Amino acid sequence: MNYQVLARKWRPHNFTEVVGQEHVVKSLINALQHNRLHHAYLFTGTRGVGKTTIARILAKAINCENLQDFNPCGLCSVCRDLDEGRFLDLIEVDAASRTKVEDTRDLLDNAQYAPNQGRYKVYLIDEVHMLSGHSFNALLKTLEEPPPHVKFLLATTDPHKIPVTVLSRCLQFNLKHLQPSQIFTQMSYILEQESVSFEVPALKILARAADGSMRDGLSLLDQAIVFGNGNVTTQDVNTMLGTIAQQPVEALLMALADSNAPAILDKINDTANIQADFSDVLQQILQVLHRIALVQQVPALIDHEFDSEMLTQLASRFTSEDVQLYYQIGLIGQRDLDLAPDPRSGFEMVMLRMLTFRPAVLKNVTTKKSATVNVGVVTKEINLPSNQSHPLEIHQPSAIAKKNNQPPEISNNWTDMITAMKLESITRQLANNCELESIDDKCCTLLLDAPHQSLLTPMRADKLQKSLQTLHGKPLKLVINIGKPATDTPAVQLTKEREDRQQAAVDAINSDNNVRALKDQFDARIIPGSIEPI
Repeated sequence: MNYQVLARKWRPHNFTEVVGQEHVVKSLINALQHNRLHHAYLFTGTRGVGKTTIARILAKAINCENLQDFNPCGLCSVCRDLDEGRFLDLIEVDAASRTKVEDTRDLLDNAQYAPNQGRYKVYLIDEVHMLSGHSFNALLKTLEEPPPHVKFLLATTDPHKIPVTVLSRCLQFNLKHLQPSQIFTQMSYILEQESVSFEVPALKILARAADGSMRDGLSLLDQAIVFGNGNVTTQDVNTMLGTIAQQPVEALLMALADSNAPAILDKINDTANIQADFSDVLQQILQVLHRIALVQQVPALIDHEFDSEMLTQLASRFTSEDVQLYYQIGLIGQRDLDLAPDPRSGFEMVMLRMLTFRPAVLKNVTTKKSATVNVGVVTKEINLPSNQSHPLEIHQPSAIAKKNNQPPEISNNWTDMITAMKLESITRQLANNCELESIDDKCCTLLLDAPHQSLLTPMRADKLQKSLQTLHGKPLKLVINIGKPATDTPAVQLTKEREDRQQAAVDAINSDNNVRALKDQFDARIIPGSIEPI
């Protein structure tokens, strides 16, 4: 007996077996239940998501002699004949090979005759967008007023090429990309039924490589079974695909979190040994960074993620600012990858750029005549006297306390507390727009400036409370009231400082002798808005 590929062998035969298209299945079952069947249906979506399959199931359902909960029974003569390709009243047409108007006219000439076996004569036209303009015109009249015993089921991957006059006469259903988790679950079920051993990571790689298409996923699964001699292993799948798996992507990001350049280069070397497409590697890194950013902002999303354990670990290693910076660098690097001397060197430079531009931490500096203090990405030169022979040491308050075995002293200045807590962007904005009303060993009370109350959400308040508890080492309760602060909030102070610095810069330029000379001799002028403080 000839071998039947998995995509055909496990093609759904009723609505219950369809994976991931519940919104379409529910509408069709309701139409069958209330006997409100339209004369023309259009199924759209990418390849391998179930357009033709659902159309065949619908053709079976409207002709089935014994519907079971509005599902084809699969046992009557109609269902058996249709499954075996012997049902005369299902006319399947591949529009890609029959594009001429003569073909369409020959097809529709038989529409006036009653069905032979079933209740309806069903025309299933696949890739309908391939029909010529004259063919659509020939189809249009019949599609608008078909005989009562005729149903049209159209399928296409490109609905934009179908004339609007045809679209307006059809009920259109857009089939979704399948999620990797849905493809993974179906693969697991199929392999268990086929008694084929497999490794879970290998199926996850195949599910991602399917790119939302169940048919592509099952074709890759067929290939993996043959390649692995009846087993599906992670190593075989990686070798077969010739692309990087999610595990090396996770390792690259972990090395990036540790600022470990040698580990990154070693992993890139391992990736090159399997002849990976570095553009695909970078794309996977961007996808993971995007999901990390989502999880950091909305932690509840982690429960619905395909790789929740990996995302939880990575999200705890990166700050939100790091993720946004890496994503932007990766996005620009992907655009410029073709301009690099070779893909590997271009990818290496993208990863090293992420390391280089990562915000630095404050470090001790030793020098004789000058010292450079790195704070974030800002560099400030400090000139020391020429007779200075002692190294310059910069200590954090907590480091001094640790050195003297004393608990760190915590200032009750709200601005200092915000700096010490190292809050993330939106939570920091919330804190900056608050005034510290009172604080003791049990409770901290803040007054939020009323115009900024939209910043206050339960999640941000919870983050701020946890940061306060970490800073003070006590289970402080946080109370945030809304009103008008009596003094300037840190945000107002920052705004005033920026304005003062800007004005000082403008005054310095205007009073500069060189600038004045240029104005007098060459009629020069200062472009408004071009002056920025250093």
